[in-house]
Amino acid sequence: MIHLPALPGTPHARQSIPEIVAAASREAELLVEAGIDALLIENMHDRPYLRGKVGPEIIAAMTAAAVAVRRVFAGPCGVQVLAAANEEALAVAQSAGLEFIRAEGFVFAHVADEGLIEGCAAPLLRARRAWGAESVKIFTDIKKKHSSHAITGDVDIVETAHAAEFFCSDGVIVTGTATGDPVDLGELAAVAGATALPVLVGSGATLENVEDLFPHASAVIVGSHFKQSGKWDGPLDTGAVREFMQRVAVLRASAIV
Repeated sequence: MIHLPALPGTPHARQSIPEIVAAASREAELLVEAGIDALLIENMHDRPYLRGKVGPEIIAAMTAAAVAVRRVFAGPCGVQVLAAANEEALAVAQSAGLEFIRAEGFVFAHVADEGLIEGCAAPLLRARRAWGAESVKIFTDIKKKHSSHAITGDVDIVETAHAAEFFCSDGVIVTGTATGDPVDLGELAAVAGATALPVLVGSGATLENVEDLFPHASAVIVGSHFKQSGKWDGPLDTGAVREFMQRVAVLRASAIV
């Protein structure tokens, strides 16, 4: 995960576009040198987040950063635009030649920090078709962190995964309750056993629990654990990245055997 510096016009913005792009490019270089498999760009420092839409200044800045990261790394790259600005993320991914987006609110609805996030599968997939962006995969959060799911309290996470699959998601993302919080292993295993889609872990992956996650997850998205002191807004800890990837390499080798 690459958390971009706060973008223009947001409350914590302090850096120019060239500085933001340079920071993203440098972090991508460090992550690649440490052995990661894929990169995901996100505007997490833009808090408090807009709901469902962002302005052209955010789309332009994220596209510039994504193009710079793409130059650094030829492997899988994706983007998420907070909060739930999924069509904007798709546009950034298509323009920058990225392979995937992370989308919120794909099916059903939930109450997030930003307010009510409603299902977006139909317009999002129609936009993908209309724009000729069908090479961009859409990985979708289900029962997402930082949210209340009381309005879907009678729909469990497995049913939500089934709905995402029925509505043509390319993969589902399981999270804990907040950034850096681990997933519920029972929920993760249940989802992995119930859907043919790839299942990604979207929060709380660490060196200590990756072995437990490994049998159930197609991928893990790592942010906080790769930062100094495990804080999402801290500087990158390349030693933690290397140690984590070495552990993953051992797990992969064991799985092959």
